[in-house]
Amino acid sequence: MNFDTFTEFIQKSFRVSLGAAASAVEAIQDPQASANKFSDIGTDFNRLTDELEVKGAVTEKEAREFVDSVSSNFNDQFPNPFAPSSASNATVNTVAKPVTDSGIQAEIKALTEQLSAIRQEIEQLKAQGS
Repeated sequence: MNFDTFTEFIQKSFRVSLGAAASAVEAIQDPQASANKFSDIGTDFNRLTDELEVKGAVTEKEAREFVDSVSSNFNDQFPNPFAPSSASNATVNTVAKPVTDSGIQAEIKALTEQLSAIRQEIEQLKAQGS
C-alpha cells in the first residue's frame, strides 16, 4: 500500500466517522427522517459509507469554516501582542524614581538577603553532589 492510498484511506475513515457522528445527532433530533433515510439505504454497505463520507466532508467543511470565523473574530478582538507595529519603534522616555517608602525598602532588603541565602545553599548542594 503506497502512502497516497493509505492517506486517502485514513481521510475517508475520518470522514465516514464524522458523518456517522453527524447522522447520530440528526437521528436524535429527527428520528423519523433518519429512519426513512436509512431504510432507503437498506443493507448496501458501499452506499452507506459513501453517504456517510459525503456527510462527513460537509461537516468537516462547516467545522473548519466555524473555527476560522471564531479564530478571525478572536484575532480582531485580541490582536497579537508580539506582532510588530509602528508604535513599537517609538522612543519612550522614562525616569526611574527612588522608592521612598521605608517599609518597601526593608521588604526588598529582606527578600534580597533570602535570595542570597538560597543561592548559597544551591551552590553548597551542587558542591556536595559533585
